[in-house]
Amino acid sequence: MKKYALAAVLLFCIGIPGIGQTWKSDPAHSRLAFTTVHLSISDVTGHFNKFDASIAASKPDFSDAVFELTADVRSVDTKVEMRDNHLKSAEFFDAEKFPTMTFKSTGLKPNGKDKYILTGDLTLHGVTKPVTLDLAYRGTITHPQTKKPVAGFQATGVIKRSDFGIGGKFPSAMVSDEVRIQADGEFHQP
Repeated sequence: MKKYALAAVLLFCIGIPGIGQTWKSDPAHSRLAFTTVHLSISDVTGHFNKFDASIAASKPDFSDAVFELTADVRSVDTKVEMRDNHLKSAEFFDAEKFPTMTFKSTGLKPNGKDKYILTGDLTLHGVTKPVTLDLAYRGTITHPQTKKPVAGFQATGVIKRSDFGIGGKFPSAMVSDEVRIQADGEFHQP
């Protein structure tokens, strides 16, 4: 009898949208970007062309969500090939030795309507550090073509490249130590 009751509860939870669901990022409608300041006067923005992100949540408002991200550092793109190659070199990302960057959330606290403080561990350049990001939940809709739920999020924050041992030869007056992060994600249930 216990087996049947447990099976019924599991089937019930699987059938409810948002209960124990995993959401995957839609690469065509998601972006992982960063901005630094060059020579203390101008912003330089780049992004990673290849990354996967997922969310696991059991509540429809995502208040218990766990976010995970893996990015291919070799896919860095600032629209300037020479700069991209320099960023991939041992002087910055050392992409041959450390080809991936990962993030896994460790906490999510409400910070206003549809806003959260997202904490997690970021591994970059072989170094893992805790980071804190602002997270905005932009809502969930039914996709007009697929008729499946789609959820939107934006995460923003600042990290220090020196915390991850990146670009140590370059003073902050040349390339800012602070790097602004912006991740925009459109997520769907697979």
